[in-house]
Amino acid sequence: MFVAEREDRQRLDLWLWHARVVRSRSAATALVRSGHVRVDGARIVSAGHAVRVGQVVTVSLDAGVRVLRIRDFSPRRGNATAAAEIFEDLTSEQSEK
Repeated sequence: MFVAEREDRQRLDLWLWHARVVRSRSAATALVRSGHVRVDGARIVSAGHAVRVGQVVTVSLDAGVRVLRIRDFSPRRGNATAAAEIFEDLTSEQSEK
């Protein structure tokens, strides 16, 4: 039997897309491969890297740097309200330090 995703982890590119950090999954893949994403401080260049609840994802975008703690996973991309429930935005906390 083939299992596409495990409940305790999710592909990084998929999570970024579900969290609405980027507009498309291909954009998420390109962002990761170009080295603009860190997980718990370590630079990740594999879009298929598995992330877990509680990990901190730092994303460098044109609009600035976003720091997000993973709170949950989503089985599909939803609206902005649903997306906001799967992460905690730590960006303002990081800029105050």
